[in-house]
Amino acid sequence: MNNVCKIIRNLILLVILLQLLSCSPEEYVQFGIISDVHQDIMHDGEERLGRFIEEMNTVQPDFIIQLGDFCRPYTYNEDFLDIYNDFQGSLYHVIGNHDMDGGFSRDSVVSFWASKGRYYSFDQYDFHFIVLDGNDFNPAPDKPSGYNKYIGADQVEWLKTDLESTENRCILFSHQALRGEFGIDNAQSIRQILEDANERAGSKKVIASFNGHNHADTVFQINGIYYIEINSSSYDWLGGDYTHQSYSKEVHDQYPYIQYTAPYDQPVWALVEIGSKGTILIKGKDSMWVGPDPKELGHPGRKDGIGFSSRIRDTMLIF
Repeated sequence: MNNVCKIIRNLILLVILLQLLSCSPEEYVQFGIISDVHQDIMHDGEERLGRFIEEMNTVQPDFIIQLGDFCRPYTYNEDFLDIYNDFQGSLYHVIGNHDMDGGFSRDSVVSFWASKGRYYSFDQYDFHFIVLDGNDFNPAPDKPSGYNKYIGADQVEWLKTDLESTENRCILFSHQALRGEFGIDNAQSIRQILEDANERAGSKKVIASFNGHNHADTVFQINGIYYIEINSSSYDWLGGDYTHQSYSKEVHDQYPYIQYTAPYDQPVWALVEIGSKGTILIKGKDSMWVGPDPKELGHPGRKDGIGFSSRIRDTMLIF
């Protein structure tokens, strides 16, 4: 009988606790996110970025962040950068692989953007945000060819320390993905660091990681952590076998790399809202292709199996 009373008492206490928790106010952090504008490729990069900033100044999220392949540190890109800096609130940067094209160093890009650093972290309410630089040199002799896409030893140690330094839920930003064929070379070991942090905390301390680079609109969940790919604001890259002219001859003469792309008619970006009770709401933008879409051009599809998309879909995630 005593055991039955104890069970009933514990159940009553549990119900009361759940009611109290359900009545506690939910806190939200809201941020605008845009990626891969490619000012140095697109003829209308300033217009695309301007549309984003105009809406963000109306919505007034807690902060905005761009996920790289933004603009190179040329003097003539100061007007483009000024548009971003017109946001009436906190703003952050992630370095993309193309931001150093033309022989620029990462430090020169950081200085031009007036960014906090190549990698850094910041807090907003009860959330901890971590920005990574995926452009470190990979020392492995059998590393993949092409652009650097690696997180080096110094940054790895900083990441471990930074994760240990906070009790807040953590969200990461990087240009290259922490997964997949085109992701960071040592992505698996970085994911293990995040999973280890969750195991030590006994909870979902690290809940999500956002990236650009792949010009894709998709979400993966690996061992309880969401990996969210934010589409380019401007286009998908098709390559030399699928060159075509989506705009006027004058535009293509001045911006020759556009012929290798499938541009989006309207710029796309997302407004992200993360709730303290376990929700991630992504409010995206729809667009259309300028000219023929990749299928009409005979493109067989992306090597990573992710479909071409000219939008960022609205998505609700639970953690």
